[in-house]
Order: sequence, then structure tokens, then C-alpha cells
Amino acid sequence: MWAYEKKLQYPVKIKNPNPALAKMIISQYGGPDGELGASLRYLSQRFSMPYPELKAILTDIGTEELAHLEMIGAIVYQLTKNLSPEEIQKNGFADYFVDHTTGVYPTSASGSPFNAASIAVKGDPITDLHEDLAAEQKARTTYDNILRFCDDPDVRDPIKFLREREIVHYQRFGEGLRLCTDKLDSKNFYAFNPSFDKK
Repeated sequence: MWAYEKKLQYPVKIKNPNPALAKMIISQYGGPDGELGASLRYLSQRFSMPYPELKAILTDIGTEELAHLEMIGAIVYQLTKNLSPEEIQKNGFADYFVDHTTGVYPTSASGSPFNAASIAVKGDPITDLHEDLAAEQKARTTYDNILRFCDDPDVRDPIKFLREREIVHYQRFGEGLRLCTDKLDSKNFYAFNPSFDKK
């Protein structure tokens, strides 16, 4: 059971609206490498994870990703709050606005709605952990790309925090992979299993 603390993991206090920036950042809400997919991936993988230590890592990181989803939602909302029709039109936000007004909707920056096909849950510890390592790097790259287009310190600060957490998650999944490979015998590694080479 989880306890919800009624504050963001890291403060988001944006003074200047910027719908063009919001349209990019929304990708970390519902895009292919965003926080919604990450939380669902890890919280789903934990059910079939055979080792309690790794199940705990997946649960910890999966719930933290929900906190990151909340932060991204707050950033997008604050960047689009109280926009005039002129600001919406001028900043290329009209397409999004027509469909969602300024509601925070899980979509990518390119406008594709969230799709669970972008996440992987295989039920094999090594496969899932490699997927998780790659997912954290893809999220880090997306945050790097966002930072390239963002000069507002009110936005850069929480985005940099989120980027740092992707790196920490990558490190924890790496530790988990080492722990996992120590627990498995050679039959689980096709590269080292002579029986697969006999065919």
C-alpha cells in the first residue's frame, strides 16, 4: 500500500507561461519514453520478478516515476495556465488546445497519444532489467533534448532534477542486474549455455 504525500517530490513554481515549451515537455508525461510508461513498466514487471530485492527496486522506482509524472503534469499545467487565444495561436499550441484545452493529456510531443505498446514486460528478469536500463537512458536523452530548448530557470531546475533521477534509476537497475546474474545459473544465459550451441 502506498501513502500519498500532498506535495511534489521537487517544487515546480513557473512564473512565465510558455505553451510551445509545454508542447515539448508533455512527451515526458505520455510519450514513448515518458514517466507514465516508466511507472507502468516497472510496477507491472514486479509481479513476475522472482527476487524480493529486485521486486523492491521495481516498486520503489515505479512509485517514484508516478511522482515524476505528477511533476511533469504540474510543469505542463503551469506553462499553459491563463493563456490568451493569441498566445495559444502564436506558440503553436492550437492543435493541442482544440482537443484538450489546457488539460494535461498523455501524449508525445509529436501528438501521438500514450500507447502501452511502447513499454515492455517480458517476465524474464534479465530481459526486463535490460529494458529498464534502456528506458532510463531514453528518458535521460529526452530530458537532455528538452533542456536544449529551455532557458527558463523555473523550468530548467525541475527538469534537471528529473534528469538526475533517471541516472540514479539507471544505476539502481545496473545493481539489480548484477544481483540477478549472481542468483541465476548458466542455463539462464544463452551466451554461456553449451546446450544451445549443439544445434
